[in-house]
Amino acid sequence: MQQQQALVSVSHSVASRLAILAVAFINGFVIMSIELLGGRVLAPYFGSSVHVWGSIIAVFMLSLSLGYLWGGKLSLRNPGHRTFISFFIFAALLCLPIIYLADPVMRTIFLSIEDPRYGSLWSAVLLYFAPICVMGMVSPYSVRLLVLTQEHSGGVAGMLYFVSTLGSALGTLATSFYFVMWFEINQVMWGCIVALLLCAALIAFSSRHAIKEQKS
Repeated sequence: MQQQQALVSVSHSVASRLAILAVAFINGFVIMSIELLGGRVLAPYFGSSVHVWGSIIAVFMLSLSLGYLWGGKLSLRNPGHRTFISFFIFAALLCLPIIYLADPVMRTIFLSIEDPRYGSLWSAVLLYFAPICVMGMVSPYSVRLLVLTQEHSGGVAGMLYFVSTLGSALGTLATSFYFVMWFEINQVMWGCIVALLLCAALIAFSSRHAIKEQKS
């Protein structure tokens, strides 16, 4: 009980709340950046038709929906900053196959499945389902960490999803307008991985700072 009360006080410190909102923004930014890059990743083998984009969008929506569901369930089981930090670390690690394994995965699928619609769908599932699902857990878990009282839960959820969606919008514009022109695909992906790891570091730093303030 005392441990839960300590966690609540840490989560509700100003620094910790701002850090949670900041990582929700970055998480939304990264999700849309990776989604837009997905079209470029799949294009050499499956083209860039509406079928390919339909596969990418469907996989991302399914991944996020399951991430929201599982993240919400996890937030009910002793929510803490360590679990929250692990989301970003695992998401970063799960993005590595997009850089290192995309070509052999798509080549195998391309040679095995003649229809490019289903080839692009399976490629999107294998490359993007896991990391995007983990990133989808961030938003509902963030709401749980930010909620002070039941009466404020609606306002907290609205603010959190506003910040996250704003990040997604800016990630869409930044990637489509600038990143794909300035950098190679893998360079942008490395930037996304670094951003996720920085999110983990920010939450770790803010929680430690809050604990120090609480003790002093």
